[in-house]
Amino acid sequence: MAVESGTRDGSPQHDTAPPGEGAPALRKGTLGVADIAFFVVSAAAPLTVMAGVAPLAIGIGGIGAPVGYLLAGATLALFAVGFTAMTRHVKHGGGFYAFITRGLGRPAGFGAATLALLAYNGMQIGVYGLLATGTQDALEALWGIHVPWPPIALGGVFVIWYLGYRSIDFGAKVLGVLLVAETGILVLLAGGVLLDGGAEGLALDSFTPGNVLVPGTGAVLAFAFAAFTGFESTAIYRREARDPGRTIPRATYIAVGFLGLFYAFSVWVVIQAFGGTKVLKAVATDPAGLFFTATTHYVGAWAADLMHVFIVTSILASQLAFHNAINRYGLALAQEGVLPKALGRVHPKHRSPYVAGVLQSVLALLVVAGFALAGADPYQQLLLWMNTPGMLGLLTLQGITAVAIPFFFRRIRHQEGRWRTVIAPIAATVLMAGALWLVTAKIGLMTAAPLATNTVLVLTVPAAFAVGVLIAVRFRRDRPAVYAEFAAEPAD
Repeated sequence: MAVESGTRDGSPQHDTAPPGEGAPALRKGTLGVADIAFFVVSAAAPLTVMAGVAPLAIGIGGIGAPVGYLLAGATLALFAVGFTAMTRHVKHGGGFYAFITRGLGRPAGFGAATLALLAYNGMQIGVYGLLATGTQDALEALWGIHVPWPPIALGGVFVIWYLGYRSIDFGAKVLGVLLVAETGILVLLAGGVLLDGGAEGLALDSFTPGNVLVPGTGAVLAFAFAAFTGFESTAIYRREARDPGRTIPRATYIAVGFLGLFYAFSVWVVIQAFGGTKVLKAVATDPAGLFFTATTHYVGAWAADLMHVFIVTSILASQLAFHNAINRYGLALAQEGVLPKALGRVHPKHRSPYVAGVLQSVLALLVVAGFALAGADPYQQLLLWMNTPGMLGLLTLQGITAVAIPFFFRRIRHQEGRWRTVIAPIAATVLMAGALWLVTAKIGLMTAAPLATNTVLVLTVPAAFAVGVLIAVRFRRDRPAVYAEFAAEPAD
């Protein structure tokens, strides 16, 4: 067992060398603020969320839907106050599970690690169903070609594996290009609508209390919170960040701020494109075509064609961001002795966790192939059944982390102030609990599945956490050295 010594900020510093000292390691000092922000925003897939989900939010919540995205963004920004303060003191690449361990203890940390693996794999693997349907739609819209979904999804697994196998800076460049493309097409739509003045003149009715405080607001908030998934990845890339004490907080605030404002603005723009009195009819008639119709009218058919292509690249960007996050979780847990040691290997040239990437890709292949052989629908079943516990799992991890922050800061010497360490985290805990309740209560709107299926999907989350706690009990009894070093500070 390592001997602890105090650091300036009061956090324990372990004198053990990192696992596999002398072996290839992740490339330090590679990612800047923009690079990490690209990973977070790309995981959220802004264009896909807007074209695929925002019409449903408008149909349920009316023209006040943009405010739901602002409120979700504000809640997560409040959570980020304590989260980013903690990133300056927890120098570990394990993301939420390291934070939860340091605040609430190792059993909770093991539970969080297990839940994180479930959540990220669920998000990433489920989206192969969306990749398949998005590609099918693009091929049919552009060339009238129909391709069965399984080859598309399975081919996507190989593409994502290769991109994840390459160096992290290569992946960041790919994500940067794809993110500019998907946000650029929405900016073009916004420019066309604003210059034209919209269908009924530009109006701010979406932000008035009468249009916000409606029965469907709860469902809109559920959709909005689900649209911010993956924003813990700022902390996951700590070991590859330049000046992580500054880079990670800045990237976190930029990503959350951008997503909240961009989502709200884009939803408001498409409402203006049809007019407040007609947009609900347009949603009811063709929700999937809402953004495409608006783009064709205000920019041109060529831009709508590009939107079909960029939705596919948006999904690929989201896949790559989640794939990289999963690999780094596997790497961290393997280097701590929780997962098999082989998963902790880093490629000597690309400095990527390539063995963890192979395992994750094989798992994705097996799951996608299983759904295909069962004759499942790629959207209604592969996407929604895998994504739902993933999204709920990430929201749960955010809420538990918010609880852990004040406990952590009570145990160390620091100069962060009560706002960052007590007030904001407690407020975020309350709001995150409310968000989780809203999403769970409205889960049927997201899955369109029967009650029995939804119950299983929801219960998967606490079950995964409980399994992790049981694993912690076993490690404490049978592997006490590994248990004692779980989520410990790495030696610099």
